[in-house]
Amino acid sequence: MVFHIPWIYTPVRTILAIWHQLTKTEIPELTRVSVMMRERSRVEDTMYAMQKAGAGSLQVISDFDMTLTKFAHKGKRVPTTHNILNNRLLIDDDSTVKMKKLFNTYYPIEIDASLSPEEKLPYMVEWWTKVHDLLIQQRIRKDELARAVRDSNAVLREGCSAFFDCLAEQRVPLLIFSAGVGDILEEVIRQNHVFHPNVHIISNYMDFDHIGVLQAFKGQLIHSYNKRAGALSQGAALRELHGQPNVLLLGDSLGDLSMADGVSTAQNILTVGFLNDQVEERKESFLNSFDIVLLRDETMDVPNAILRFIVSSEISKVHREK
Repeated sequence: MVFHIPWIYTPVRTILAIWHQLTKTEIPELTRVSVMMRERSRVEDTMYAMQKAGAGSLQVISDFDMTLTKFAHKGKRVPTTHNILNNRLLIDDDSTVKMKKLFNTYYPIEIDASLSPEEKLPYMVEWWTKVHDLLIQQRIRKDELARAVRDSNAVLREGCSAFFDCLAEQRVPLLIFSAGVGDILEEVIRQNHVFHPNVHIISNYMDFDHIGVLQAFKGQLIHSYNKRAGALSQGAALRELHGQPNVLLLGDSLGDLSMADGVSTAQNILTVGFLNDQVEERKESFLNSFDIVLLRDETMDVPNAILRFIVSSEISKVHREK
């Protein structure tokens, strides 16, 4: 008598897929209602490939304003690095009004889902150029920046310190690619005690004269929709600095997706998008672009969970050695 065992005739690839589903480690944070994924299987496959490669193959590239910082806190908008400079200590009332008018004019264009990045680009150049010119006219002093940050309502996302600390502990490079003001960005993370040696920043930096007064901004202008050009211009430096082929990318706009373009050796890229504003209008474009979309989530819970999963084999190894 011959007994037929059905699963023997199942293709090997199917058996491996079933085994993968049975043995996979669940990440509870990815099941929240605020988390959306168009291709969950692709996200899981990418995470497993990154975990298998380990922390030594990982780098993190992140935007700063409204990505590492909160979008809103206690019902109020959290200031961006540019808005932190909108302080009576640094600029006069007339400039404050002008800064607000520029924001009200150009921010709706920046997040308009009906416009392509190419259509937005000239408006972003106009916005950043006008803001920088306005700031230069105010003759801002370098020694006043730390106080302006302390007096501001800048708040990192909940769990951000743990994220920075884990990256530093695992020696994973963190590249912060920001269209904001680098000097202010550095001061924010310094005052939050997370400016570790593995943190590297590409941003718009102020140029001060010999007595510490702002006279210009250094180098190429970086705004929301030219980060690809900025990334490619930094390509050689990024390859030398990082070399890790797996990238966890965090951002809050479609322009942030190009931040990894300078990493020519990238093998696996997992993108996480924080959708903070005009959620319904922008949801579809975010889902078509980011691997994981977080809806009005003011925490770093999901990035922290992903990071813990990727470096879990390294953590287990350390515990075994102890």
